[in-house]
Amino acid sequence: METLLPFVTYAFVSSVTPGPNNIMLTASGANFGFRRTIPHMLGVTVGFCFMLAVMGLGLGAVFLALPQLQLVLKIVGATYMLWLAWKVASASAPEDGAAQTAPLTFLQAAAFQWVNIKAWFMCVTTVAIYVPAGDGQRQALVLAVLIFGLVNLPTVSLWAGLGVGVRRFLQNPKALRAFNITLALLLVASVVPMLR
Repeated sequence: METLLPFVTYAFVSSVTPGPNNIMLTASGANFGFRRTIPHMLGVTVGFCFMLAVMGLGLGAVFLALPQLQLVLKIVGATYMLWLAWKVASASAPEDGAAQTAPLTFLQAAAFQWVNIKAWFMCVTTVAIYVPAGDGQRQALVLAVLIFGLVNLPTVSLWAGLGVGVRRFLQNPKALRAFNITLALLLVASVVPMLR
């Protein structure tokens, strides 16, 4: 891969910038702590890397060629993200005796990548720009998946850590509720580009 440094930079910037995964990881870190958020973090990274591999092997071309599938993906993705926003907004502190939501599991976080518009954009961009067709395509794809895995896990961990860091300021149930609602609204705002 001739463009190794630019690709590592792209992987870092696209992984560390705000998006649905990072918003949900921040909420999870604040509500459930770092340790309980680890399966969620691993699910994001492994799920994204798997999605990138599958897209690079040709599934991306199928979705681009069939606009009907794109519409279905948008509807399913928007619906799921709105449901997750509701879960974030209604989360309660782990100490509360009331019924509470749980952090996303590894499989839930991995599956979420398939309805996350930012993950789709990152995969399509990676395959289109950094994985050239022809000789060496599979090697470039393997390298892209490995780099994303190595870059993505630490960056999503930062967001979960941010949630843990603000947790001490959210001891008041009203402050936690306001924080969760704010993050839920940011998640809803991330749905808007999907509807265009």
